[in-house]
Amino acid sequence: MALAFGLQAGGYTPTELTTEAAVTLEAEGQGFRIKSSALTLRAQVPNLDQAAFTRMASDAEKNCPVSKVLNATITLDAKLI
Repeated sequence: MALAFGLQAGGYTPTELTTEAAVTLEAEGQGFRIKSSALTLRAQVPNLDQAAFTRMASDAEKNCPVSKVLNATITLDAKLI
């Protein structure tokens, strides 16, 4: 979500954004909590190179409202395809 807004603000229109999440749960009391989430992002964004995409994805990861709410470790593997 944060990356989509960042791309739009930068004047880029992605033709594809695909994200997969591998979530790690751990026991906490009688329930569970999300310990971490490993995101795999693949995107097609015309006129954007990998270095700029990586910067934008990294900025989005750091400012992601979802990760702030979850208070979990989130890793990101982002590549243009």
